[in-house]
Amino acid sequence: MNINKVVIAGSTGYLGKYMVKESIQRGLPTIAVARNTNKLSEVNSPNLLKLRVDFNKPTTISSALVGVDTVISSLGITRQKDGLTYMDVDYQANANLLKEAKKAGVRKFIYISVLNGQNMRQLKICEAKERFVDELKASGLEYSIIRPTGFFSDMKDFLDMAAKGKVYLFGDGKKQMNPIHGEDLAKVCLDAVETDKQEIEVGGPEVLSHRQIAQIALQAYNKPINIKHLPDWIRRFVIQVMRIFTTSKTYGSIEFFLTAMENDMVGISYGKHKLNDFFKSQISSLPHTKR
Repeated sequence: MNINKVVIAGSTGYLGKYMVKESIQRGLPTIAVARNTNKLSEVNSPNLLKLRVDFNKPTTISSALVGVDTVISSLGITRQKDGLTYMDVDYQANANLLKEAKKAGVRKFIYISVLNGQNMRQLKICEAKERFVDELKASGLEYSIIRPTGFFSDMKDFLDMAAKGKVYLFGDGKKQMNPIHGEDLAKVCLDAVETDKQEIEVGGPEVLSHRQIAQIALQAYNKPINIKHLPDWIRRFVIQVMRIFTTSKTYGSIEFFLTAMENDMVGISYGKHKLNDFFKSQISSLPHTKR
């Protein structure tokens, strides 16, 4: 077995691409597995092998795991599509990968869940993720569960509102979080290959209130600070209405976002990327941006 060979599942997602780049930079023999490897066309290296895998077909999974030491998985869906559910991907695809990893003699399995996910099992996304976490812990493999507070990419909702000149918050906006950039989180995930830590709660270098995030988003657009605070009962009402009148395909991601806003989401501070710089980079990439 090659002690350094790493498989990265979910390699075409926001975090996955950063993990592939970080693994290559560390000189590790890396196998990026995905349903559509064309999404990794801009990432190339002599140390990188790209393999198409159908996570519902064990034979395609097992062929990618020969001689592999560690599997790192960020497999999951933020918004349901292609008829797939959270249970299909966040749970079952990972469970299939874990089963084949055990057969192949993989030493360690690293999985990216979410901070406080074990306390939010009533949410469709967390239900699927934590069901897999339970299975991983009982697998007999070495493991690390990475629990990030939230990605910078998740903060785009603030930026989208700021583009229109006004940001809406529920409650007083004092709840805090420290979202993390994908590049910084990728380093944490690759560091976990050699750590014995089984649970890693992590966030970015800045602990910010929701109101501060709203201010940063508005300032990135050079907009006046215009923040509207809505009564918190509206947030709870929206969740209940969506659960009754829509399917999990529609309400799953919204349910998670609105529920997470009810709590502080603060992990151990790590990394160098600042949210203000991320917002500005997002704005500068837009065509004909008016500020």
